[in-house]
Amino acid sequence: MTSFRSTLLLLVATIAASSAFVVPSAGRANTKLAESFGFDFAEDTYENQPDFLKGEGEYKTWVGQTTDNSFINRQYNVIRRVREMNLLKTTADAGILSKLEGQGLDLVTIEKLLPVIEDTGALSIAGNNQQLLVNLVAPLLVEPAPLLLPVVAGAVETGPSAFYLASAVCLGLDAALFATGAELPFVGLSAGVFLGLLLVPLAGASGVAGYALGSLKK
Repeated sequence: MTSFRSTLLLLVATIAASSAFVVPSAGRANTKLAESFGFDFAEDTYENQPDFLKGEGEYKTWVGQTTDNSFINRQYNVIRRVREMNLLKTTADAGILSKLEGQGLDLVTIEKLLPVIEDTGALSIAGNNQQLLVNLVAPLLVEPAPLLLPVVAGAVETGPSAFYLASAVCLGLDAALFATGAELPFVGLSAGVFLGLLLVPLAGASGVAGYALGSLKK
């Protein structure tokens, strides 16, 4: 009897030891989940639920049809903000128009530039991207305008060199951010990449403005 128990214990220990070295199956059941749980008699929720519960695209479409001035389809009111911030008076007080005329940008020059602008297709591009221009570009230009207009007036009075300097400063600042590996506080993202989204276009616009002012006097 004792030998039988010893044999049985030895057999159990052998089976347990051998099963420890068996590699578990890596396969996993690929079960497709659905709200109907695969049953034919279950309801199709996409057909029965309201339109505003069918996803982001359907929700935006539904809001656009039911609410005129919602947060989703609201447009930036450029004219109202210009009036509220007295930007026309600020522009006149800064003397930007007279300084532009002193640099050679008079009405005759503007008349010559209009056909050129039309031939470049700039108006068509602007017309096809109205939402982007109104809701993204316009706020970036209008909201800081009270602070930027005096700076722009001084740059116009100085001439193209001021715009070239501004372009070089923006590019140099972005290069310095990359060289030092600076990061945005609290989020740890690269400052050179994300601030470059603002600095590089600003540098390009300043360079183009400087070239345009320089070409007016030729």
